[in-house]
Amino acid sequence: MIGLLEDEPDLREELQAYLVAIGHRVVAADSVAAFLAAGADLRFDLVVLDRGLPDADGLEVAERLRRAWPQIGIIMLTARGASQDRVHGLEKGADHYLVKPLHLSELGAHVAALLRRIPRGWRLHSRESCLYTPDDVRLDLSGREFALLRLLAERQGEVAGRREVAEALGWEWMAFDQRRLDTMISRLRRRCRDLCGLELPIRTEHARGYHATETIGVE
Repeated sequence: MIGLLEDEPDLREELQAYLVAIGHRVVAADSVAAFLAAGADLRFDLVVLDRGLPDADGLEVAERLRRAWPQIGIIMLTARGASQDRVHGLEKGADHYLVKPLHLSELGAHVAALLRRIPRGWRLHSRESCLYTPDDVRLDLSGREFALLRLLAERQGEVAGRREVAEALGWEWMAFDQRRLDTMISRLRRRCRDLCGLELPIRTEHARGYHATETIGVE
């Protein structure tokens, strides 16, 4: 997921269209306030950031992003190309400092290079009700499948008991057939293998419940 903060409308639309065209999911905004409102529940891999925003200095935003999410990628766009400006931008937390005007292919190359260095894992996407693999393959989920994975993601590797899982999925425990849960998870594992060749990061603990074997981010 890429965040794009650019206050110039035509340029913002052009950058967003290009990034989407080369395969990225993008949340675009014209100010920090709009970006925070749009991305409140999201988790970004990378942010493309204009230095001259209407409600904040891009350098301050970069510094805040770096403190909050040390592994996030930050590309700063600006018309200020002096050596001192470049150094200042990098010191404030930007990974790359690009001077406008720039070719879209140049931005795409910087985005690709930066994403290669950022560790990416499993991510649940709340709005789309789907799971993205580390290779960015999308697995669409039913409501109960999403609820299961969200519960295990929130438990951070701790075991969630069968009763807890069943009730989180809306089933009445006293009348619940546990084979329904096993069947649902088995089918989800098979779909994941068939779609992307990866094992779903869920382990069954006999007579106890289930837990995530890898970190699952929630966007």
